[in-house]
Amino acid sequence: MKGKNAMLRNKELHDFLCERNAGLTEQWYESLDKNQGGIYGSINPNIIEKLKQQNIEFHNRFCSMFIKEYEEFLEDFQDWIVRTARDEDRLSTPTTAVLQDFFQTQKQYLQLVEEFASIQGDRVSKEQLIAWNQGITATINDLLLEFTTQTAIAAEKKLNAQQELIVEMSAPVILLTKDTGLLPLVGEISTYRAQIMFEKALQQSTEYHLERLFIDLSGVPIIDTMVAHQIFQLIDGLRIIGVKTALAGISPDIAQTAIQLGINFREIEVYNTLAQAMKLKNLEIQGR
Repeated sequence: MKGKNAMLRNKELHDFLCERNAGLTEQWYESLDKNQGGIYGSINPNIIEKLKQQNIEFHNRFCSMFIKEYEEFLEDFQDWIVRTARDEDRLSTPTTAVLQDFFQTQKQYLQLVEEFASIQGDRVSKEQLIAWNQGITATINDLLLEFTTQTAIAAEKKLNAQQELIVEMSAPVILLTKDTGLLPLVGEISTYRAQIMFEKALQQSTEYHLERLFIDLSGVPIIDTMVAHQIFQLIDGLRIIGVKTALAGISPDIAQTAIQLGINFREIEVYNTLAQAMKLKNLEIQGR
């Protein structure tokens, strides 16, 4: 691409393309498959206007490839790519729709270059036309690759932020008495969520000066071997800091996973339900 950069430059072609930017956007929007989902299927006037403005800005930057050094062109385009890739509505758009968007734009430019060459006649050689077409195709590929990369980065950051927010908003350990706590586990537990929650449970058990912690698993349908391993690592950690642990609500699937891990329940208090565990705890207190 660098070696052919000089062959791409043509001020007349640049002006020809730029003059058609607004029309390109309207043509592009009309050709969109509105059933693709995401931002392309929106009927919100504000989102539609934002989508069109993003497209017009794309065209304003893209046509400059015919008057700028390629490195400068890509650097100028980076801002648009990052901002657009981070757009919330774009993040909910299927990847196939994004690909179709870029390839439709590529088709538009190839057709316009053909039109420009036809108007210019003998002033545009066959070699020049091929160079322009190859340049457009290569540039669309470069922009698409960077756009999908930035979209993946933005999606990962959003996911991490959501996970951190869930953990931040949750206070795993609930105080039942001054020295007894409850750790209720609910829903599917990923390895990441388990690690953060259990680290927080250890920290809170120390802060609350707990003597006993009930871990209620009745709200967990199933766990994988990694999460099961972390639960029993938590129990070992609590034992080290002097906190007795009792498990309640273990399902057959969780029990089977624990057995497959070779976990020994002999030194762990296990109850069928949390209510049973609390009843026995109360009887223990009354008997003192």
